[in-house]
Amino acid sequence: QVQLVESGGGLVQAGGSLRLSCAASGDTFSRYVLGWFRRAPGKEREFVAAINRNSGSTYYRNSVKGRFTISRDNAKNTVYLQMNSLKPEDTAVYYCAAHPDYAPLSWGAADYWGQGTQVTVSS
Repeated sequence: QVQLVESGGGLVQAGGSLRLSCAASGDTFSRYVLGWFRRAPGKEREFVAAINRNSGSTYYRNSVKGRFTISRDNAKNTVYLQMNSLKPEDTAVYYCAAHPDYAPLSWGAADYWGQGTQVTVSS
């Protein structure tokens, strides 16, 4: 079992930055690929970014490439999402997720999910 708790969401103006954090507890953190998803009002949940177990590989949806950076600190059992140059279309609830493998995680088939943190970008 892994428990995931997100933090760092909030209200920011377009062009601003936020850093989301996801703290994990329970099972061995380094066993899991970690990812971020988001769900905007009236839309389906979508993959945002993921990072493999040793931070050797990262993955992003096209619309956030060059603006968002995912990272992890296995010593602190925490994964981060640095979001720069935020746009109103980034407004969503952001969820942290975990799975032992990247492919299922990228499809949204995570084993574990956090409760979400709201990010609102005003124009």
